[in-house]
Amino acid sequence: MQNETPAAPVIETHELTRVFGGYTAVDRLNLTVRRASIFGFIGSNGSGKSTAIRMICGLLPPTRGTALILGCDTAVHPERVKQSIGYMSQRFSLYENLTVWENMMFYGGLYGLAKEVRRRRCIDVLARMRLAEKRDVLAGGLSGGQKQRLALGCAILHRPALLVLDEPTSAVDPTSRRLFWNLLSEMAGGEGTTVFVTTHFMDEAEHCDEIAFLQAGRKIADGSPAALKDKLPARLFVLPYESAGEAEAALRAANAPFDEIYVFGRQVRALIPRGAALPPEVRAQPAALSMEDVFIYYDRRRRG
Repeated sequence: MQNETPAAPVIETHELTRVFGGYTAVDRLNLTVRRASIFGFIGSNGSGKSTAIRMICGLLPPTRGTALILGCDTAVHPERVKQSIGYMSQRFSLYENLTVWENMMFYGGLYGLAKEVRRRRCIDVLARMRLAEKRDVLAGGLSGGQKQRLALGCAILHRPALLVLDEPTSAVDPTSRRLFWNLLSEMAGGEGTTVFVTTHFMDEAEHCDEIAFLQAGRKIADGSPAALKDKLPARLFVLPYESAGEAEAALRAANAPFDEIYVFGRQVRALIPRGAALPPEVRAQPAALSMEDVFIYYDRRRRG
């Protein structure tokens, strides 16, 4: 029996760079996103995520380097790329004076779907998005979570192999976010859709198969959530103090090294360099890292 040839990456960037005047927004970005995966693109505001996404979607030509989407160079064939992906941002433009059905039929037309194909797919997608009963409701009358699901439905009507989502859950409640991520997991796991998503919610990042951290336009870390935690050059401890300031004073008094001290919920947490020992008088308890802690560690590098 012959071995199957591995599928080509859905997204592959090589030294992707974008310069605006004297400012480098994206600096030699190399990404590989495999088929049927959920890939998280993480970074603080201003890290270059949105600029990178615009280049990946064929909306902005790179200054240098290349972005291959489904084997197509975005700078050479941007229109072909746009037709083969689904894109949804936090500002996805729904027409609030049109009904749910009219919005979907309109977007299906933009993707060039014939009217009967559009009708069948709209029926299927409305059921999937849990919006069938809202078919004749004006989009402006939907809740935030319902608008989000409608936007996602419009973005997948043409059944794209790649779905690009730029902070899609920034303005919805936790229940709607969970439903949204359940839908994404079904699409990636059951149908082979590749999902490329940015988010500021680190509990959402835990759902990703792979993650890349962007900082000042550069990729500074990547891997699965488990791998990123394992290779983080710091350990997490919970400290028995009332505030981060009190904890910092105690660590400094004990000459104990630390990378970051912060409050998470009702806990005061400290990231301590791997291999460093804490004196017993600090009374620190080791804890398992979350993606929130990983993000804080890398974000500290931006702040110096």
